[in-house]
Amino acid sequence: MRSHLPRVLRENLVFRRVWTAQTISLFGDQISMIAIPLTAVLVLDANAKQMGFLVAAELVPNLFFALHAGAWVDRHGRRRRVMIFTDFVRGAALVTIPIAYALDALTIQQLYVVAVVVGTMTVFFHVAYSSLFVALVEREDYVVANSWLAGSRSFSFVAGPSVGGILVQLLKAPYALLVDSISYLVSAGFLSSVDPVEPEIEVAQKGHVAAGVRYILTSPVMRSSLLATATINLFNFVFHALFVLYAIRSLHVRPATLGIVLGAGAVGGLIGSFVTSRLGRAIGIGPTYILGCILFPVPLVLVPLAGGPYWLIMAMLFLAEFGAGLGVMVLDISAASIFAALVPHRLRSRVSGAYMVVNHGIRPVGSLIGGFLGTAIGLQTTLWIGVVGAMTGFLFLLPSPIPKMRELPELAE
Repeated sequence: MRSHLPRVLRENLVFRRVWTAQTISLFGDQISMIAIPLTAVLVLDANAKQMGFLVAAELVPNLFFALHAGAWVDRHGRRRRVMIFTDFVRGAALVTIPIAYALDALTIQQLYVVAVVVGTMTVFFHVAYSSLFVALVEREDYVVANSWLAGSRSFSFVAGPSVGGILVQLLKAPYALLVDSISYLVSAGFLSSVDPVEPEIEVAQKGHVAAGVRYILTSPVMRSSLLATATINLFNFVFHALFVLYAIRSLHVRPATLGIVLGAGAVGGLIGSFVTSRLGRAIGIGPTYILGCILFPVPLVLVPLAGGPYWLIMAMLFLAEFGAGLGVMVLDISAASIFAALVPHRLRSRVSGAYMVVNHGIRPVGSLIGGFLGTAIGLQTTLWIGVVGAMTGFLFLLPSPIPKMRELPELAE
């Protein structure tokens, strides 16, 4: 009987194992995504400003380390080893939270430190993986492989927050983080079982670190993409920094129920991960990318609009997360496939690092802005600013070659 799995999963053992490692790790990440903020809110009674700092702490390393991390990985190689090392460090950092809680020594400052360590290791993991991907997958499989990776992310969004909310309810928020710590160890085990042929390293030259920046500035596709996604991320993290606090304090959503709400985003994302390739064939990969930039932020207007009886609040939050999850998957898969096809192999980690400096580095700025605005003008008003601002991001793509891009672009040299 013929398998319905795509060729990249049926025949590519190395990619299959890396995909499995990613799936397990992403599942644990989603538990942490709800358990760490709930630890801050429920255990440490964090306020809006502290929540902004907490979200920013995990994202600040993108701003300070991503550019040099990309250059380091391109120069030294050993990408798989880098990914394994970061898995071990992230697991060890997270396990300190339940230990400190058990000893009655947990503080908000410790959450900040753990967030910075996890964020730094995540930067190195992603810049290493971005260049390893092209060694794992053939060009004609880029969109399908990215769809399955995004599907794993969506599945983790479905199960992770729901399980996390239940674990928080049953075990207390800090103990739920043990699951994420274990997931990193399992991920490291799968990565240790493969040995792919990695892209060649490049001898360091003058301007080596800045090469990724120069490429982005001179590429109309990369430049417009960076402006669009950075705008979306800036305002999305104004929103994201306060969402859990607003749901718990203002809408009185219970932790276990909040996990189910966040899981709705994953259901939308799961659908988005499997329709993106069809959309790309139907309307072109470029228009699909633009569509994702619009579909991602628009449904979130339902969050500041939420009110009335509890069932109606839950329905609005559910639809908001579902629609945003669908949109972000369409955006991520189409963008990742375009970048994988376009960026020269020798520059891949440096371009990824340079892109992360702005695209991810802007996120802690948004989180800090969200924390301060939430304190100054209120949570609901700040959420409105985040949603409306994020809606403008797609405008940067319109003057670029992306709207006319039907197929994946040719590899640039």
